[in-house]
Amino acid sequence: MANLPTILTVLALGLALLCAVGPVAAKNVGNVVTHAFFNGIKSQAGGGCEGNNFYSRGAFLNAANSYSGFAHGKREIAAFFAHATHETGHFCYISEINKNNAYCDSSNTQWPCAAGKKYYGRGPLQISWNYNYGAAGRDIGFDGLRNPDRVAQDPVIAFKAALWFWKNNVHGVMPQGFGATIRAINGALECNGNNAAQMNARVGYYKQYCKQFGVDPGNNLTC
Repeated sequence: MANLPTILTVLALGLALLCAVGPVAAKNVGNVVTHAFFNGIKSQAGGGCEGNNFYSRGAFLNAANSYSGFAHGKREIAAFFAHATHETGHFCYISEINKNNAYCDSSNTQWPCAAGKKYYGRGPLQISWNYNYGAAGRDIGFDGLRNPDRVAQDPVIAFKAALWFWKNNVHGVMPQGFGATIRAINGALECNGNNAAQMNARVGYYKQYCKQFGVDPGNNLTC
């Protein structure tokens, strides 16, 4: 029988191996986000949708290469696509329908709004506000303040902007449950009973995608 130090050493090595394999496996999102999965979402949008010739699995995977650590497993990938599905109507919309709101926070001096530009929702997560466009543009490599429309013109940049937002605002709360991701994205409008129908729609997509991926959705699904 092996002595205790040997057993502990083996267990420690095994745990280290699991920790090393986990994140690497999570990076290979192409094996999870298959053509069938991605196109299965898009197929539920109408034939006249502007997003039909814009959003693609290839553009997503291209963007994911720049944000390979955005998800720690299938559950988080399901969460991302649940929100993207809800925000874009199954990848139908590229930009927010109502473009009247400029979403300019004039008190934010780090990312001042450019004259005549509006920072309404664009892309898979409908990124909004000047401070998000400015910071995302700096990270990705485009002028988000002076040219926010790039997010609605280039599908790779659109997905990169969405993944940037996810990494900086949502990824960290995912361990708390899907409900925490709703709060991070649209909490003031949908949580605490403010719009249960919209919240439950997100939860429904999340549970559907978790089932497709063969993972349990976990606890704390609502906010």
